[in-house]
Amino acid sequence: MSTTSTDIRPFRIETAQADLDDLHDRLARTRWPRQLPGEGWSRGVPVGYLKGLTDYWRESFDWRRQESWLNGFPQFMTGIDGQDVHFLHVRSARHDALPLILTHGWPNTFVEFAPLISRLTADFHVVVPSVPGFGYSAPPHGTGWDAARVARIWVALMHRLGYDRYGVQGGDLGAYVAPEVAKADPEHVVGVHIDAGIGFPEEADLPGLTPAEREQLAQLGEWANGVDHHALLRAAPQTFSYGWHDSPVAQLAWLLHKFKEFGTTGELPDEVIDRDLLLTNATLYWLTGTSGSSSWSMYESTGPFAWPRGQAAVPTGVYVGPPAIRRLAERHNRIVHWPESNPGRHHFIAMEEPDGHAADIRAFFAKVR
Repeated sequence: MSTTSTDIRPFRIETAQADLDDLHDRLARTRWPRQLPGEGWSRGVPVGYLKGLTDYWRESFDWRRQESWLNGFPQFMTGIDGQDVHFLHVRSARHDALPLILTHGWPNTFVEFAPLISRLTADFHVVVPSVPGFGYSAPPHGTGWDAARVARIWVALMHRLGYDRYGVQGGDLGAYVAPEVAKADPEHVVGVHIDAGIGFPEEADLPGLTPAEREQLAQLGEWANGVDHHALLRAAPQTFSYGWHDSPVAQLAWLLHKFKEFGTTGELPDEVIDRDLLLTNATLYWLTGTSGSSSWSMYESTGPFAWPRGQAAVPTGVYVGPPAIRRLAERHNRIVHWPESNPGRHHFIAMEEPDGHAADIRAFFAKVR
């Protein structure tokens, strides 16, 4: 089917057994390096930890079970902007439910929201697309991709599904895309809910910060002190993709490193997020060969990392406000929802706290719908 087709076609995940056999064989034949001197994670993912999770992936993890779970959600493909776009579309039993499109982050996939969907469908028609280059969506064709271009695809998708009034939500990469949807379609978007990220100071703001705000900023510095993946993937994405694409353990190590850094408490990734959910995400990356293509948001950027600013076209709510600073967020956003103490120990809150995340999404859209 041509990527230019605007038909909405049903889609199912159907993994060839040969691909799973190849994965298991590669895991069994891993050439393990020596552990470098240093404590804990000071040199990166420890060999012992990675070996243990690799053994579980090869011997106990059941992809077929996860594949069946994911196929329990209605999935589709359609062509927009020359791209095949994969998406989940789970309708509520409520006729008057608000349509809601959710955008996952990096290095994640639509799996990020799988635990959340059943918690939202009492109140929302849920749409979860795979960002181009991730999972089963086609990789971007050519250069020039940014969050605004993805947002225009999302607008076209929601209109193609017949929705003329809807909400948007996202975190991480989704916190950049979701506000752009509102900018592109303000007449139809009722509100933007993001996990976090707006309201962080820029260089010019630093001299005017209060002592309390400086303390908040210091908390962010402790969390964000890790591998600069934005710089790394701007510099040589093709070079790094060879290892991730050829070795499932190399790919798993990279994902685990980032999931560890994206935690706020120092806990191991599988102490905060369900182990099978982490490995479902990793397996999806492996089976779709998207470790490189999913990095476009970094290698297409032309400058240093910058936090999302948001938008002022429609109301905005966040799951976690602090350590961001509300008065700074309000320069670019119409904030109507800024909780001070929602639970969470991880950047990918939908995977860690699906109940709390769903409750907060409902609370925000109850104010704006």
